[in-house]
Amino acid sequence: MSVAFTKEESAETASETLLPDRPISPEANLVTEAGLKALRDQLDAARKAYETASAIEDVNDRRREAAGPLRDLRYFTQRVRTAQVIPPPAQADTVAFGSTVTFSREDGRVQKYRIVGEDEADPKSGSISYVSPLARALMGKTAGDVANLGDKEIDIIDIS
Repeated sequence: MSVAFTKEESAETASETLLPDRPISPEANLVTEAGLKALRDQLDAARKAYETASAIEDVNDRRREAAGPLRDLRYFTQRVRTAQVIPPPAQADTVAFGSTVTFSREDGRVQKYRIVGEDEADPKSGSISYVSPLARALMGKTAGDVANLGDKEIDIIDIS
């Protein structure tokens, strides 16, 4: 059958429905309790969006609208399945996954970040991924230590 006799609008429409998978980090999927809840919430939202898109009558519109939610469903299903919940640190004397660290930079800025999983990291909101260069430089340090971040030094002020 010729493409002219199908309901497909164009090759562009078909390509819109074949979104590549979201990349999955090769790192361990460490999460906090809040991070796992957020992943589950995002999975539920993707599931609802896919169900809504699946109810669209026009096949082209349905494919277009379902592509993003379907990709998100695959991603969040995998992330929830592989999540390893890490309990909060028992002590706040050493920087670890889940710690909140206050430090000062050479230029005098004082910053505070919580070290969390990759999917829950949001530097603007005060959380960084445990695989980020900053978090890696801070891990294992104690208050009063100096951590090297490239050619810069950061002084650890407090851990909570």
